[in-house]
Amino acid sequence: MSPAKHVGFELDNRLENASRSVLWLGLCELRLHRDARWPWVLLIPQRPGIAEIHDLTPLDQAMLTFETNMVSKSLKTVTGCEKINIGALGNVVPQLHIHVVARASGDANWPDPVWGLDGLVPYKEEEYLYLASKLRDDLLTATP
Repeated sequence: MSPAKHVGFELDNRLENASRSVLWLGLCELRLHRDARWPWVLLIPQRPGIAEIHDLTPLDQAMLTFETNMVSKSLKTVTGCEKINIGALGNVVPQLHIHVVARASGDANWPDPVWGLDGLVPYKEEEYLYLASKLRDDLLTATP
Protein backbone atom coordinates (compact mmCIF):
# COMPACT_ATOMS: atom_id res chain seq x y z
CA MET A 1 0.00 0.00 0.00
CA SER A 2 1.14 3.54 -0.53
CA PRO A 3 1.69 6.03 2.29
CA ALA A 4 -1.41 7.61 3.70
CA LYS A 5 -1.32 11.22 4.83
CA HIS A 6 -2.57 11.54 8.39
CA VAL A 7 -3.07 15.12 9.47
CA GLY A 8 -0.74 16.06 12.29
CA PHE A 9 1.25 12.80 12.33
CA GLU A 10 5.03 13.13 12.40
CA LEU A 11 7.38 10.19 12.83
CA ASP A 12 9.72 10.66 15.80
CA ASN A 13 13.25 11.30 14.49
CA ARG A 14 14.68 8.55 16.69
CA LEU A 15 12.38 5.96 15.10
CA GLU A 16 13.16 7.29 11.65
CA ASN A 17 16.92 7.11 12.28
CA ALA A 18 16.74 3.63 13.84
CA SER A 19 14.75 2.03 11.01
CA ARG A 20 13.87 2.01 7.32
CA SER A 21 10.46 1.85 5.71
CA VAL A 22 9.29 -1.48 4.32
CA LEU A 23 5.55 -1.18 3.73
CA TRP A 24 2.49 0.85 4.63
CA LEU A 25 -0.32 -1.21 6.10
CA GLY A 26 -3.84 -0.03 6.92
CA LEU A 27 -2.99 1.68 10.22
CA CYS A 28 0.75 1.29 10.59
CA GLU A 29 3.92 1.88 8.70
CA LEU A 30 6.11 -1.22 8.88
CA ARG A 31 9.79 -0.37 9.32
CA LEU A 32 12.86 -2.62 9.54
CA HIS A 33 15.21 -1.85 12.43
CA ARG A 34 18.73 -1.00 11.22
CA ASP A 35 20.40 -3.56 13.54
CA ALA A 36 21.00 -6.72 11.52
CA ARG A 37 21.73 -8.90 14.56
CA TRP A 38 18.03 -9.77 14.66
CA PRO A 39 15.25 -9.51 12.12
CA TRP A 40 13.47 -6.70 13.96
CA VAL A 41 10.59 -4.65 12.67
CA LEU A 42 8.56 -1.77 14.04
CA LEU A 43 4.87 -1.11 13.54
CA ILE A 44 4.07 2.57 13.92
CA PRO A 45 0.40 3.61 14.00
CA GLN A 46 -0.02 6.74 11.90
CA ARG A 47 -1.95 8.70 14.51
CA PRO A 48 -0.74 11.98 16.05
CA GLY A 49 -0.16 12.27 19.78
CA ILE A 50 -0.55 8.57 20.61
CA ALA A 51 1.70 7.13 23.32
CA GLU A 52 -0.25 4.09 24.55
CA ILE A 53 -2.39 1.44 22.90
CA HIS A 54 -5.34 2.55 25.03
CA ASP A 55 -5.00 6.05 23.49
CA LEU A 56 -6.14 4.59 20.15
CA THR A 57 -9.81 4.32 19.24
CA PRO A 58 -11.31 0.84 19.71
CA LEU A 59 -11.29 0.34 15.93
CA ASP A 60 -7.61 1.34 15.71
CA GLN A 61 -6.82 -0.98 18.65
CA ALA A 62 -8.39 -3.87 16.73
CA MET A 63 -6.50 -2.91 13.57
CA LEU A 64 -3.21 -2.71 15.49
CA THR A 65 -3.80 -6.19 16.91
CA PHE A 66 -4.60 -7.53 13.44
CA GLU A 67 -1.52 -5.92 11.85
CA THR A 68 0.76 -7.04 14.71
CA ASN A 69 -0.42 -10.65 14.32
CA MET A 70 -0.08 -10.50 10.53
CA VAL A 71 3.46 -9.08 10.72
CA SER A 72 4.61 -11.48 13.45
CA LYS A 73 3.36 -14.46 11.43
CA SER A 74 5.09 -13.16 8.31
CA LEU A 75 8.36 -12.48 10.13
CA LYS A 76 8.35 -16.02 11.52
CA THR A 77 7.59 -17.47 8.07
CA VAL A 78 10.27 -15.43 6.31
CA THR A 79 13.03 -15.97 8.89
CA GLY A 80 12.22 -19.46 10.19
CA CYS A 81 12.94 -18.19 13.71
CA GLU A 82 12.06 -20.11 16.88
CA LYS A 83 10.30 -17.30 18.73
CA ILE A 84 8.70 -13.94 18.05
CA ASN A 85 9.08 -11.25 20.72
CA ILE A 86 6.56 -8.39 20.71
CA GLY A 87 6.81 -5.29 22.85
CA ALA A 88 5.57 -1.73 23.19
CA LEU A 89 7.91 -0.15 25.70
CA GLY A 90 8.12 3.56 24.87
CA ASN A 91 10.44 4.48 27.73
CA VAL A 92 12.90 6.23 25.42
CA VAL A 93 10.61 7.12 22.50
CA PRO A 94 7.07 7.75 23.79
CA GLN A 95 5.45 7.74 20.32
CA LEU A 96 3.49 4.48 20.13
CA HIS A 97 5.41 1.84 18.23
CA ILE A 98 5.37 -1.95 18.44
CA HIS A 99 8.60 -3.96 18.26
CA VAL A 100 8.37 -7.37 16.59
CA VAL A 101 11.64 -9.29 16.85
CA ALA A 102 12.53 -12.71 15.42
CA ARG A 103 14.64 -14.69 17.88
CA ALA A 104 16.54 -17.95 17.61
CA SER A 105 18.90 -19.83 19.92
CA GLY A 106 22.41 -18.74 19.15
CA ASP A 107 21.47 -15.21 18.08
CA ALA A 108 23.46 -12.25 19.38
CA ASN A 109 21.92 -12.21 22.88
CA TRP A 110 19.84 -15.39 23.16
CA PRO A 111 17.92 -15.94 25.41
CA ASP A 112 18.25 -12.46 26.91
CA PRO A 113 16.40 -9.41 25.59
CA VAL A 114 17.61 -7.37 22.62
CA TRP A 115 17.03 -4.08 24.44
CA GLY A 116 20.06 -1.99 25.31
CA LEU A 117 22.70 -4.33 23.93
CA ASP A 118 25.77 -2.30 23.00
CA GLY A 119 26.78 -1.83 19.41
CA LEU A 120 24.90 -1.90 16.17
CA VAL A 121 25.49 -4.19 13.23
CA PRO A 122 23.98 -2.38 10.25
CA TYR A 123 22.45 -4.22 7.34
CA LYS A 124 24.37 -4.34 4.10
CA GLU A 125 22.15 -2.75 1.49
CA GLU A 126 21.51 -6.04 -0.30
CA GLU A 127 20.56 -7.74 3.00
CA TYR A 128 18.07 -4.99 3.82
CA LEU A 129 16.57 -5.10 0.32
CA TYR A 130 16.29 -8.91 0.44
CA LEU A 131 14.57 -9.07 3.85
CA ALA A 132 12.30 -6.10 3.09
CA SER A 133 11.30 -7.70 -0.22
CA LYS A 134 10.58 -11.08 1.40
CA LEU A 135 8.42 -9.43 4.06
CA ARG A 136 6.53 -7.32 1.51
CA ASP A 137 5.93 -10.35 -0.72
CA ASP A 138 4.71 -12.49 2.16
CA LEU A 139 2.46 -9.77 3.61
CA LEU A 140 0.96 -8.79 0.27
CA THR A 141 0.11 -12.40 -0.62
CA ALA A 142 -1.12 -13.43 2.86
CA THR A 143 -4.75 -14.28 3.32
CA PRO A 144 -6.38 -13.33 6.62
